[in-house]
Amino acid sequence: MAAKTIISRPIYGTLSPQPGKHHLFLADAEGALAIVDMAKTAPPGFFGGAEIVFIPGPDGKHVAALEALRPAQFHLAPSFASLLPRLKQTLSNAHMGLRLYLSGTEGLIGQAMQVALEAGIDHTSMQTEHRGSLARRMQCVHCKGITENVTTQPATCAHCGLLLLVRDHYSRRLAAFQGVCINAEDRSEIPPIEEAFP
Repeated sequence: MAAKTIISRPIYGTLSPQPGKHHLFLADAEGALAIVDMAKTAPPGFFGGAEIVFIPGPDGKHVAALEALRPAQFHLAPSFASLLPRLKQTLSNAHMGLRLYLSGTEGLIGQAMQVALEAGIDHTSMQTEHRGSLARRMQCVHCKGITENVTTQPATCAHCGLLLLVRDHYSRRLAAFQGVCINAEDRSEIPPIEEAFP
């Protein structure tokens, strides 16, 4: 977690097994470890009614650890965008009592929460745990484009190319931090770019 508190940022907890018949886990990269840690306290047979959807990092780590939990269903996805149709379908067909567990990066958690809330899943049926990178999902306030996995301050907008100051304001509606042009008055003025969100 970040050293300083950002008032607009959601508060993440620790995954814990909840009563229910259907459990949907969505994780990316190090988020798999939150599921594995939770499994240590889960009752026997818990994962027999669970579906795990996992976006592994480029190294493909943690796939075997999740498979070892023997969930009823296990799916790998290359990106959040690629799993979005499946997630929407699963949530639209969900019965009362679905438990949703989200773990990993802030970008994944925020986007998945948006989809779940739009599908009518009550926020009390969701648990979140941030694990891994502090990279930010950033919306350019000028072109409205979203740039994923921003680790520097300032950062370049992937859509319009402006150099943006990544503000600490987090928009839950967009599941993104806001970026505003840092050199609007003089584009030749380029401040040093530093790693800020590893």
